[in-house]
Amino acid sequence: MALILGLESSCDETAAALVTTDRHILAHKLAGQEAAHRPYGGVVPEIAARAHVEVMAPLVEAALAEAGVTLSQVDAIAATAGPGLIGGVMVGLVTGKALALASGKPLVAVNHLEGHGLSPRLSDPDLEFPYLLLLVSGGHCQLLLVEGVGAYRRLATTIDDAAGEAFDKTAKLLDLGFPGGPAVEKAAAQGNARAVPLPRPLLGSAEPHFSFAGLKSAVARVVGQYGAEDIAASFQQAVVDCLLDRTRRALQSVDATALVVAGGVAANASVRAALQGLAAEHGLRFVAPPLWLCTDNAAMIAWAGAERFAAGLTDPLDFPARPRWPLDPDAEKVRGAGVKA
Repeated sequence: MALILGLESSCDETAAALVTTDRHILAHKLAGQEAAHRPYGGVVPEIAARAHVEVMAPLVEAALAEAGVTLSQVDAIAATAGPGLIGGVMVGLVTGKALALASGKPLVAVNHLEGHGLSPRLSDPDLEFPYLLLLVSGGHCQLLLVEGVGAYRRLATTIDDAAGEAFDKTAKLLDLGFPGGPAVEKAAAQGNARAVPLPRPLLGSAEPHFSFAGLKSAVARVVGQYGAEDIAASFQQAVVDCLLDRTRRALQSVDATALVVAGGVAANASVRAALQGLAAEHGLRFVAPPLWLCTDNAAMIAWAGAERFAAGLTDPLDFPARPRWPLDPDAEKVRGAGVKA
């Protein structure tokens, strides 16, 4: 059994966690920044980076204290090295490098997306490779066949905006507050999902990818014509329909042990319920992490670090921070600008 210290700072959550290779979370400390970013209706990178600097070291100390261990008892340091807001990524990665250097422990540079992608294996020890992963968050919307640790085959990605980004924009348009995803879901629970005619981009298309820019623009055009709750409900249903359609298409082309969803949007109850039904249609297990493991956290980074460490994968101290870092670097480029690869 190995003990891994994980650090996360890729966006607006600062976190430190201690996780063992036999799936015990000994400690998890997280500091959010909602109050700092709420006046702007979204994450301000400079504010986020400064906040990470202020709280990262105290969080590491608190996590070690909660677990009742010292840094010398840790077997490896795992830190998010990208993708994400580069200022924040650098804070966590530099901290991880300093701790690794000071303690003589190996560094594991973790892809934040791999953290999400492997997090279901932390909560479900029976989840085996290969599985079909819908990775859906504020910055990413992808379908990947997870064949093993570090082995990902991208089947689809967004050609413009991610689903979570569309949720955030919709919340801002409807003045629902920040963070946008939970705000839209709360409003949608009070609305009629059939009240507002909204598009389903690429629904039924032979093209495997996602697109949410048109849906986001359509929401902007109907603001003021319908109630906020009905717009939220109709928007959420449109997203669910698109996710289901694209995932159903992907299931036809792969042999998977399970259908898995991860990322911040995986916390949405409607998304989870719809995907669970889809998995049942195909006779597959449906696996989703607990809600707190869907949003950004350090336990998933520590676990990804544990999986990589167990596979003998460690990294040099000059490993660079990366604002973009695709899980499948060999995947074909897709049309469109601003692709979240």
